Amino acid sequence: MYYRKVADLNEIILKRLSIIPHDINLIVGIPRSGMLPANMLALYLNKPLSDIDSFLNGHIYKAGERGQFFTPDTQSKVLVVDDSISSGSAMLKAKKQLGELEDKFDIRYCAIYVIPGKEHLVDYYFELVPLPRYFQWNIFNHIFLEKACFDIDGVLCVDPLPEQNDDGPRYRDFLLNAAPLYIPGCPVGTLVTSRLEKYRPETVLWLQKYNIRYKELIMLDLPDMEARQKANNHAEFKASVYKDSSYVLFFESSLRQALEINNLTRKPVYCTENFEMIYEAESALYNVISGKSLPFLRKSALCLRNTLRKLKRRMRS
Repeated sequence: MYYRKVADLNEIILKRLSIIPHDINLIVGIPRSGMLPANMLALYLNKPLSDIDSFLNGHIYKAGERGQFFTPDTQSKVLVVDDSISSGSAMLKAKKQLGELEDKFDIRYCAIYVIPGKEHLVDYYFELVPLPRYFQWNIFNHIFLEKACFDIDGVLCVDPLPEQNDDGPRYRDFLLNAAPLYIPGCPVGTLVTSRLEKYRPETVLWLQKYNIRYKELIMLDLPDMEARQKANNHAEFKASVYKDSSYVLFFESSLRQALEINNLTRKPVYCTENFEMIYEAESALYNVISGKSLPFLRKSALCLRNTLRKLKRRMRS
């Protein structure tokens, strides 16, 4: 597994900024993940910024000014930017959208992270990063979330305050009205929480309120808060669910628990306390399944899966 934070994105852009020609007039980001690196490049190169739709309408943004219109005479050399290339579909779509403008502008294409073998799709790239890979800025909107386990408190919603954690009316009120934090944009796998089983109705109502889609909700089956504090096995409980499952990632709010879950399962854990990917301990089996080791095996398995899916669709039709 390969993971890049916003800090890593900033670092690689600054390190290799010189690969971008100095005579570029305009930076155009591919929404939505491409807007973050496009913004950085525009700031560091002191160039105006736009997105694809705005560019098509002749609209740009300048530092300290409201949006302005432009002509090919003033912004003739354009750099179109995305954060990454995997299949290349987003970049090919952008090229198709902008194809009618290529006789008016000198348009070049750039991606920060490119998988090996896709370099030809862009004029400039900053780093080769193989699959599987995850980025801090879009990890909560990634389709792979259906293959992940999620903690609730500190991930999906805020943690309860000490005065709210009374195992009574105030705690029930918290469960029903907790402020949301990181709401996934895609369905997720299994929610694994140290909340007590007796609070399932309140938890389900809150999840429905924020339209959080999931396969299963696993809660701690103990009678009360006193028993939970005595057991003090939050990380062990979560690890027991994660370890023997087919899930490939666990989202955990506590760094201490994240480290322990990783150590117990030898599978990666994403920690929202510091936005780090914890994978100090990884099993050989996980590395093969994820594609980090012997990537051709994972590629062959994915090809077989896609072929079977096509056959099923044909049989249904």
